Amino acid sequence: MDPLSLCVDRSDRIVDSLRVQILEGDPDQSLRIRQIFDDPKEIYRVEIERPDQNYQRTTLLDRDALEELLATDDIRERLLDQLE
Repeated sequence: MDPLSLCVDRSDRIVDSLRVQILEGDPDQSLRIRQIFDDPKEIYRVEIERPDQNYQRTTLLDRDALEELLATDDIRERLLDQLE
């Protein structure tokens, strides 16, 4: 099997998992996205925290994966709601 296609499949599964977790999370769940590297490649840190369950998930994504995650309207809305 082609290593590049395995990498793409894995990235898709990670983004799908994040999407489900963000959309199914309760109102107490917090979501933070920060850029942590710019060179040689843009890397973003996505943090999901559920204080009621003592749970935190941290995932590093490149720009393409982050854009794929943010392509979902409900994800963008949830992020904007937390900024208000």
